[in-house]
This record gives sequence, structure tokens and C-alpha cells, in this order.
Amino acid sequence: MIRSILKGKNRKIYIILFWIAAWEILSLIINREIYLPSPYAVFQALIDLLKERNTYVTIAYSTYRTIAGFIISCAAGVITGYMCGTSEFMHDLFSPLIGTIRTVPVMSIIIIAIMWFRDTNVPIFVAFLMCYPIIWTNTVSGIKSADIKLLQMCRIYNIKKMQIIKSVYFYSALPYIKASMISALGIGWKVTSAAEILSLPKYSIGRYLYDSKVYLEIPDLFAWTTIIIFLSYIFENAMKKLFKIEEL
Repeated sequence: MIRSILKGKNRKIYIILFWIAAWEILSLIINREIYLPSPYAVFQALIDLLKERNTYVTIAYSTYRTIAGFIISCAAGVITGYMCGTSEFMHDLFSPLIGTIRTVPVMSIIIIAIMWFRDTNVPIFVAFLMCYPIIWTNTVSGIKSADIKLLQMCRIYNIKKMQIIKSVYFYSALPYIKASMISALGIGWKVTSAAEILSLPKYSIGRYLYDSKVYLEIPDLFAWTTIIIFLSYIFENAMKKLFKIEEL
């Protein structure tokens, strides 16, 4: 019976309800809101937040920072990725930089960024730096997966380099770039919020997360976290729709 329910059209709703029920049961067992508030308490806190104008201003600013960092990383990742995918020298030149960015802890980058930039620009820089290696790596992989025989044919017939870029490299790298952009956008929301918690810009979700922790307003903490999850879900799905990618 359970299998037949899960195979129905409303499968996702039932799964969400299952985990909300598990959350409620665990909350009742712990019976301390400071550790785990109930779904009802979080929902009530969320409704209260959505009634306030400042909530929407805060969401707008945090969204701007996330998208700004993401767009910059996409532009830089695709351009340098193409350069490195078509040139061994450029690939060898950039590889140590990409490897370093990948291994440096996010908190270290945030602290360094706080010393370099204004508080409102820290999340943008961190989002850019965390998303950039993902875009770069996939662009390089896409360029290098181009059909060698097709490239050889282009050289034999003296096809212009710009035409090769448009007709061969672009279509070869496009699926890789699309996949990397979706992954990078999800990571962008996480690191932007983390950067906001430490840099504390005036209007930011991270500041409210920090305040909720300081003043032990745990339902608000969960409510803001829910907002981040929802925003990430909305933007990722919008991008999938734009790229016409089916959700698994």
C-alpha cells in the first residue's frame, strides 16, 4: 500500500508530510524548543516574518548578492575556461589557482574578504570565489570533449576560428556549463548566507540568522533557514526550466 501511494502523482507531498511528521515526533521527544522547535512554531514564526516589510527588503538584498556573485563567476568561469580548454599553457597556469581555491576553507575566505571589502560586498566576493571553480572546471571539460574529428575537418577546410568556437566548442561545452551553473547557484546561496553571518551587512538573511542565534529565537532561526531553502529551490528550478532540464 505504501509503495502504491509513493508511486502516485502526489508522491512528493506525501514524502514532505512524512518528514514533517518525523520532525514533529522528534521535537516532542526532545521537548525543548531551544534545540528543536516544532513545525508549528517554525511555521508561525515564518508567517510573522512574511508580514513584515523588512523581510522582503532583506530577501531582495541577499538575492542580489547571491545572483551578483553567481553571474560574475559564470562570466569569469566561461571565459577563462574556454581559454584553458583550448590552450595547454593557460590550463597549466590556472590549474594551481583553481586547486587552491577548492582547498581553502570557506571560513578562511570569508575572514580574508572581510579584511578586503565592505561588509555588503563580502558575500558577493565569497559567492564568486566558491562558484567560479565549478564553472571553470565544467567549461574546460566541455571544451576538451569536443569531437576531434570535427575539429580536424574544420582545420582542413580552413574554417575561421570564431566559427569553430560557435559551431563546435560552444555546443560541446553547453551541457557542461548548464549543469555547472545549476550546481553553482545552489552553493552560492549557502556561501552567501555564511558570509553574511560573519560580515553582517545591514539588510541580509545572515544577519537575522546571527541575531536569532544570539537572542535564542530558535523558531526564527529555522524560519529564515526555510526561506533560504525556498529561495534556492525557486532559483534552481527556474534555471532548470530555462535550460529545459528535467528534474530527476
